[in-house]
Amino acid sequence: MTEIGNFLTCTVDTNYDDDRRHTSIGRCLPHMEIKIVDNNGTVVPIGSEGEIWVRGYSIMSCYDNDRERTAEMITDDRWLRTGDLARMDDDGYLFFIGRKKEMIIRGATNIYPIEIERVILEHPSVADVQVFSIPDPLVDEVVCAFVKLKPETKCEVDELKMFLSDKLTSYKIPEHIRFVDDFTRNVMGKVAKYKLTEDMINILNSS
Repeated sequence: MTEIGNFLTCTVDTNYDDDRRHTSIGRCLPHMEIKIVDNNGTVVPIGSEGEIWVRGYSIMSCYDNDRERTAEMITDDRWLRTGDLARMDDDGYLFFIGRKKEMIIRGATNIYPIEIERVILEHPSVADVQVFSIPDPLVDEVVCAFVKLKPETKCEVDELKMFLSDKLTSYKIPEHIRFVDDFTRNVMGKVAKYKLTEDMINILNSS
């Protein structure tokens, strides 16, 4: 993120003795600080999930002429709230989980779209996928997915759900799956997750 202004973590060749490290995003670089915190800003135990907060010489000082936004992002003691979720092991390696604002809450359970996306991408017919949620009056949110298939391949919703049933717990399997040619994007060309929610609601309401 641009607010950090520099690299934050790195994994060098000498760190590759343990296969677990291959799935990490590295360890904190010198002259920077990282901590994983809960919703109250309290450091969580090693191995627990939380938000990445960072502090160091390259962190921005403020948003220009925007004190309110600055206060939302940076604490009084200069910790920057990244909005990224991760866990840290006892050697200081970080393992990325997803974006805090994209986390799905079903009942009392936190669900991370990136975990589900990785499993769906294992299907031989799937080229790309976006997992998100729509509101639900009973369980707060339900999992949904838009899926792009590879050229000249076919896949049915029931087939994909059956594939996922051996790899994911039932509440993580998307309740609503639709196959699409592309995902709604913003002016920068990035996938607009909030628009995907609107798109799915419109599809379900019109069916």
